[in-house]
Amino acid sequence: MTFWIDTHCHLDAAEFAPDLAAVRARAAALQVGHCVLPAVAVGNFDAVRQLAHQFGDSYALGIHPLCVPQAQDADLQALDAELERRSADPRLVAVGEIGLDYFVPALNESPLRERQEYFYREQLKLALKHGLPVMLHVRRSADQLLKSLRELAPAGGWRGTAHAFNGSAQQAGEFIKLGFKLGFGGTVTYDASRQIRRLAATLPLDSLVMETDAPDMAPHWLYATAAQRAAGQPQGRNAPGELPRIASVLAGLRGMSPEALAAATTENALQAFPKLRALLPC
Repeated sequence: MTFWIDTHCHLDAAEFAPDLAAVRARAAALQVGHCVLPAVAVGNFDAVRQLAHQFGDSYALGIHPLCVPQAQDADLQALDAELERRSADPRLVAVGEIGLDYFVPALNESPLRERQEYFYREQLKLALKHGLPVMLHVRRSADQLLKSLRELAPAGGWRGTAHAFNGSAQQAGEFIKLGFKLGFGGTVTYDASRQIRRLAATLPLDSLVMETDAPDMAPHWLYATAAQRAAGQPQGRNAPGELPRIASVLAGLRGMSPEALAAATTENALQAFPKLRALLPC
């Protein structure tokens, strides 16, 4: 049976509140058998944990770079304490979502640039302390992310994912050498996303994982242009149930069957987040 893992899905987002159980049930009916739910701030640690247990999924705990402006130093201590408190929880599989975002102008200028770099490095250290993989946010920041990963690399290498990867082929190779899998989702469905589609088609198969980033990163069939929105057409809501259709596009780019892609990316996800293996059906 085809089995998909959505390695990055924000089921705790407000967009899903009205019909969350139905959203997850639809995904399951479409063979999305497991979702990894990353936290973005201390305030949603409980939410992702509870949802992971409710739906038989897994979760990660971390402070997202876009949440750094509101974060306090004490939040790092809270993250450390929560990772310790939940260390025996088999559904806690990573530290994330963490990373760097240089796309947002304010985050690319002092003092927030240095602030988010501090939070990123401190969370890498917490991942090492607690023996967990990391889930990376990479947005115009690949080289700086790689610099810290090299400086702090454990003897056995890193595990985890570079979520929504959109860097160069050379940068992709560097993340792969460090032990990371690269996440691909809705952006591969856009003809204009030439670089991402090229990478999705040509990178080693054992380096790829699938993700939706739902409710964000919508595939092209859910996207409404500015003109369409002005005319009253709503933006479509991305959801984990879109993963098989997204994956069929990626499979087509690689000239392989969706079933073969599902098998490969599931195994890759298990390598990225080893605790998943005990959570999945045999």
